[in-house]
Amino acid sequence: MKSIISWFLLSVVSLTFAQPFTRRDSLQGGLRPERTGFDVLRYDLNVELDPYQKSLRGYNDITFTLKENTPEIQIDLFENMRVDSILLQNRTLKYRREYDAVFIELGNLPFSGFHTLRFYYSGHPKVAKNAPWDGGFVFTSDKNGKPWIGVAVQGTGASLWYPVKDTQTDEPQQGASINIAVPDGLTAVSNGRLIGTNVLPDGKVSWKWEVVNPINSYNITLNVADYALITDRHKNLDIAYYVLKGNEEKAKTHFAADVGPMLDCFTDRFGAYPFEQDGFKLVETPYLGMEHQSAIAYGNQYRKGYLGADMSDTGLALRFDYIVIHETAHEWFGNSITSADIADLWIHESFTTYAESVFIECLYGYEDALRYINGQKRLIANNMPMIGTFGVNFSGSSDVYYKGSNMLNTMRHVLANDSLWYRTLRRFAETYRHQIIETKDVLSFFNRETGYNFTRLFNQYLRTTQIPRLKLDRRRKSLRYKFENVVEGFALPVNVIIQGKTYRLEVSEQWQSLRANLSEAEIKVRTDQFLIQVQD
Repeated sequence: MKSIISWFLLSVVSLTFAQPFTRRDSLQGGLRPERTGFDVLRYDLNVELDPYQKSLRGYNDITFTLKENTPEIQIDLFENMRVDSILLQNRTLKYRREYDAVFIELGNLPFSGFHTLRFYYSGHPKVAKNAPWDGGFVFTSDKNGKPWIGVAVQGTGASLWYPVKDTQTDEPQQGASINIAVPDGLTAVSNGRLIGTNVLPDGKVSWKWEVVNPINSYNITLNVADYALITDRHKNLDIAYYVLKGNEEKAKTHFAADVGPMLDCFTDRFGAYPFEQDGFKLVETPYLGMEHQSAIAYGNQYRKGYLGADMSDTGLALRFDYIVIHETAHEWFGNSITSADIADLWIHESFTTYAESVFIECLYGYEDALRYINGQKRLIANNMPMIGTFGVNFSGSSDVYYKGSNMLNTMRHVLANDSLWYRTLRRFAETYRHQIIETKDVLSFFNRETGYNFTRLFNQYLRTTQIPRLKLDRRRKSLRYKFENVVEGFALPVNVIIQGKTYRLEVSEQWQSLRANLSEAEIKVRTDQFLIQVQD
């Protein structure tokens, strides 16, 4: 178990240590007129995948409007992939390449109306060494020797395998279609709903999928295998499971244990499933998992916990399938609500990791949820701030998972009003449904909805590696207390139990006193409710 957990943390943390930022980084993560000058309305992606040559070719129709009179726009495609041609209204466009950026000359394009650019490309896409943390394709085979292929590109970039405006600031408001041609006998699965198949003259079959909701670029995916399809329905939601043939029976039993209760819990706490029109799928993949919108990648081998391990070390994680719960929670946080920059990845991962404890609370109650989320504290690294560097495609610390979830647990207990807390979480998910936001939007919303000013709390936990230290000075008839290791002006209410009685202390950087007979009293600080350290 320890080896699995260590491997997981090292995989995540390895992506977060800073390297000197380069021109390549700013081209991928930055916003310039070549990106801000146009707005993508829709993608229509058409690809042929050769599982044996590990190659693909095709084109992407990119429909857009101009926001500014710009002579050129930036579309992204990894430099190892070939640009075959770029057309607009049957006119071949000139372009130049700089690293993974393709700068396309538009000429005298009318400012008004919408335009569709067809971008032809081909090549051998990057193969992942350690998917999903190292972005790229996974080419492998099932037990019968048939191809089994998946791709995951979060952080690395969707332009790894198709031409796209590769920034989280712009999602196609009119959705996307993904048309994938593969050898006959294989099934190609992507986001949204299957519209139909078409037998091609060369022995391939084209599978066409349609997404009607906005979708961020890294969520667009493809999966290819000899799949069996299991269909289900939960209330008004269509459900599909694409699993390797031979896994049908165990998949039905395994997924049934979690999916229904999870959807009931999350819709109660966070509002309606955000992509009902596109349905909900779990797709068996040759890597652990990924939150691909309406097509969740599943590779947890039909085991409870994290590949059979308990990341919380409480035993509670073995009551559910971690990948099913965590990756589906991303449908609300990460897919529906998306951060404008990966530097704000905490918006995706902190709320999603916290949702694991919400699921436990729905099924088993508050005390188990509290125990679970506190079990995660041992995985907090405090190696760097949770918010990363903007404009260079650089996320912050891996602490966006467990420190982030414990920050939210702290916020809940600061409010000390569960009705208000859960009402705020639901309104947050509903207010920013299918929207792109930043940390300032989250802060403003929670301040406004709760009536509590979380500004310094956000600064403390998101922008520093400091954990507030509660310093206690025990006297015979009083208890003195204050915070150290905090940002200026930081204050927090903390629950303390003395002789069976709970006191709520408003703790700041200044010494304060509580009068009580403490000569032989046991003092218990509720560190399970707040992310703080205690120095007695």
